[in-house]
Amino acid sequence: MSLQCNIDSRGKRARLLSGIILILIALIVSGVWAWPRHSAVGLAIALLFLIAGAFSIFEARAGWCALRAMGIRTRV
Repeated sequence: MSLQCNIDSRGKRARLLSGIILILIALIVSGVWAWPRHSAVGLAIALLFLIAGAFSIFEARAGWCALRAMGIRTRV
């Protein structure tokens, strides 16, 4: 599968910023809620935030948006 560039520099910047924020949220959730309380649910939520953030950073680096590739129009 070829990932054709389908976003401009504004979209790349927005996805990179959202990815960084999602990873920071994952670290906060794991540090404040999951690890101290040994919560499996907290770890799962932190992992989901981490995966979403990593995917968003991947989209920014590749210049490719999964939603746009499926035909959904995004603002940025």
